[in-house]
Amino acid sequence: MNIAIGSDHAGFDYKTFIIRLLIKNGHQIQDFGPVSSVSVDYPDYAHPVASALENKNADLGILICGSGNGVCITANKHKDIRAALCWTPELAALARQHNDANILCIPARFVSKQMTTKIVNAFLESTFEGGRHQSRVDKISC
Repeated sequence: MNIAIGSDHAGFDYKTFIIRLLIKNGHQIQDFGPVSSVSVDYPDYAHPVASALENKNADLGILICGSGNGVCITANKHKDIRAALCWTPELAALARQHNDANILCIPARFVSKQMTTKIVNAFLESTFEGGRHQSRVDKISC
């Protein structure tokens, strides 16, 4: 799977950790930065990840910042992006299964790396169930 990933400075360490996990599991990665933990503005990295999905240059996306909120809000401004803030594997699975989420947002300051591994795996291993959920997802876009 081709996965676009980005973070801010607060999520940089987790981004690096997740990239290693994804590569180990055979995924292709598009790393949109940043390249260090020096303070940056999260929209500068969330927009390119969301654009990669919009333009069909990536299958799914992962964004990480301190709370997960900033990157999630930013990504959801893009057409056909359904970014979900998840701090448990159950939320990540449900975001994919029920909401057809295509970007996982992780709050680096509130989950361990062990939990992050479980969250990422749950997100990637789940698929949209469609059915009764499809009509709800169809009503999301303005």
